[in-house]
Amino acid sequence: MSEDGAFGLDDDALATRATVYAPDAFAGKTALVSGGAGGIGRGVAWLLARLGAHVVVAGRDQAKLEMLVGRMTGRGLKASREAVDIRDPEQVASLFDRVWSTNGRLDLLVNSAGGQFPQAAIDFSAKGWNAVVDTNLNGTWRMMQAAARRWRDAGSAGSIVNIVVVTTHGLYGVAHTIAARSGVIGLSRAVAVEWAPLGVRVNCIAPGAIETEGWRVYSPEARTAYPRSNPMMRVGSAWDVAEACAYLGGPAAAYVTGEVLTVDGGGQLWGETWTIPKPDPFRS
Repeated sequence: MSEDGAFGLDDDALATRATVYAPDAFAGKTALVSGGAGGIGRGVAWLLARLGAHVVVAGRDQAKLEMLVGRMTGRGLKASREAVDIRDPEQVASLFDRVWSTNGRLDLLVNSAGGQFPQAAIDFSAKGWNAVVDTNLNGTWRMMQAAARRWRDAGSAGSIVNIVVVTTHGLYGVAHTIAARSGVIGLSRAVAVEWAPLGVRVNCIAPGAIETEGWRVYSPEARTAYPRSNPMMRVGSAWDVAEACAYLGGPAAAYVTGEVLTVDGGGQLWGETWTIPKPDPFRS
């Protein structure tokens, strides 16, 4: 956390941070990033635009989208915004109509939209559970299917990268998103096979402890423990995930589909991560 109380990298950092990729790696491409005004999605949007793509940032908060696009275009990057609630099938369909009619193509879809709140699973309300599952699983699926249909009908190839969570080791206090993101992983593996003949690749990135503005919902105790949730003894940044996304979504991974790339500092090999205060029976 910076001295001014902000979490993660700000736009100035995202606009100037060093990258391993060539500045024209995505030249001529169009990328759609849902949740593009959020922490990880914002990092992905900045990187892809810096690599030459026209980036369409999508999300529910119009003001945040406008501010981000203004900052990106102010630095000479190609970016536009689209307001959408991915829980609404009609809004998703209209989004792809606009993206396709405006840009004439779509090369990469990054599904970063989603959200969850830390809470013991036994205390979930039906409303809370449904809200997380409908956004993180159903919303992601709607975006995936809409993109694939467009690519099929246009006879063009495409790539999908879904931002999920690490589900293969102890992540506790967010069981609703574990369920939803596990569903996304299963879906991605299934359609990676079904859509391969269409030239559509589908992969996932599973971030570990990544410092973003979303950390505000977690307790100070949980945040303090995050650097020790992996053997590298540190947290990651949105830039770490963005560079992984540029690999999986781009031509360097042309022979990769149906995979989950874990970006967690080795945390899945290490132990446990609590997003809520660790219960007394598990304290040593």
